[in-house]
Amino acid sequence: MTVDVSRPGGTDGAAATLSTGHRVELPLSTTARALGVVLPASRSGVRSLLPESLRPVRATPTRAAVALLSVAYDRIGGCDIEPYDEFGVVLPAVPADASGCSAVGHVGGYVDFLPVTTDPARALGVDIWGYPKTVADVTHRDRGATRHTTVTVDGERFVDLSVDRPPAVDTRLSATSYTTMDGRLLRERLTVDGHVGAWPASRAFSMTLGDHPRADRLRRLDVGDRALLRFAADAEVTIHAGRSVGDE
Repeated sequence: MTVDVSRPGGTDGAAATLSTGHRVELPLSTTARALGVVLPASRSGVRSLLPESLRPVRATPTRAAVALLSVAYDRIGGCDIEPYDEFGVVLPAVPADASGCSAVGHVGGYVDFLPVTTDPARALGVDIWGYPKTVADVTHRDRGATRHTTVTVDGERFVDLSVDRPPAVDTRLSATSYTTMDGRLLRERLTVDGHVGAWPASRAFSMTLGDHPRADRLRRLDVGDRALLRFAADAEVTIHAGRSVGDE
């Protein structure tokens, strides 16, 4: 079965042909090596960046959160898309009508910005799910337990992020990402299966923002200098077809 990528979110069990000519099957299985941090951020600032049907996750009694994620993809499904690097800015959020109790079990993230290193990688995210990908210079340097990532977009420095890898164990977990495509909010189910770790309340990272407008966007979120969480994964990550929020 082949689907038209103009259908927001795609269809599990189907194949799609991207604008670059690459053919992919859904759900999409990838292998990735990721490191990141979750930082406290202005609740009003995060809310202003979310669609009306989502609300920020309360990370502390007075603050929301932003997650910064450095990813190296080693395999992209069974297709001929080459490995690529990525940097994500994700705003932890839940549906606006979720109760306080249900929010705990349904925490996901609205993907705000997603620089990647190749055009096929950009098309993969944009054409199927509406991920806000742009082609940029994303460079990862792994030294021991530390990864340093530098991101330059349109010739301007966006961010430098260094994160120390926390201890990890073999595990399987589920997550959710939210995107906007053709004016519709989509929910994508993700599964992560592999070596995964997290460490709370840490300063074992550093971040320097550059001059790109997206760096100013992060500055306005008033992010803290102590991570709520450091996390890492060396795992198989499967992305399912998106489903319109409200039509489920």
